[in-house]
Amino acid sequence: MTLYGSTSRMRLRHFLFTAVLGVTATPAVACRMTMALEQWPPYVYRDAQGSYTGLDLELLQAIFKEAQCTLVTLPELPTARRQLLFQKGGLDLMLAASETPERLSYARFSIAYRDEAVGLFSKPGNAASQPPVGSFAQLARGKSTLLAPKVGWYGAQYAAARAQLEKESRLNTFGGFQQGVRMLDAGRADLLMGDVLAVRHEARQQGVALRTLPFLALRAPVHLMLNARSTSSADLARLNAAITRLEQRGALAAIRARYEAP
Repeated sequence: MTLYGSTSRMRLRHFLFTAVLGVTATPAVACRMTMALEQWPPYVYRDAQGSYTGLDLELLQAIFKEAQCTLVTLPELPTARRQLLFQKGGLDLMLAASETPERLSYARFSIAYRDEAVGLFSKPGNAASQPPVGSFAQLARGKSTLLAPKVGWYGAQYAAARAQLEKESRLNTFGGFQQGVRMLDAGRADLLMGDVLAVRHEARQQGVALRTLPFLALRAPVHLMLNARSTSSADLARLNAAITRLEQRGALAAIRARYEAP
């Protein structure tokens, strides 16, 4: 009896030891990242049922599913607080980021997953009275007034035109596109500059008809920005491979097309 009991205990210990090794060798979550939500329609926003949706969120969910990664979303945070928390390592991921030398000190960037496009808009009734605009230099030389976001970098040509517009009191700024579209509809300026999808979305929400000018102020790729402290180069490679496969299959293009992304 003693011998049998000893053998059984040895087998039990061997089983438990093997089980522990198995758990240790296989991570519970191979790829897991946290991101704070925001209101940036039509990229990320709450729908009529209170659920989060949007172009960027759909693209991100497709990428994470393909990469077999887990996305953890945290409650909404103000932009400045979200940026600070990311830099301190409290968040793993941010959306729609532009790669800059400054950010490379604390972040790593995926390959592009869509383009951002900034356009110029006017009210349809103003079309006949407005001269065509094919560049910021042409805008600066003309007489048209402009509504533009208070913050953001839109290239050196806009920076030069902005100085002239301000000098001649032809520039007004706005904080959000809801305000910007309202200002254009109220006749506060001839033209409005802003993210193409965001302006169109807000105009539909307000029932304001807009005319899109042929001149595209800016078009540039955007990336997933990963925290260099809390993610690894392997995580980045995993997401990049997923983006590449989805682009090859046309899956991301199909999502972008549903939102009429440029």
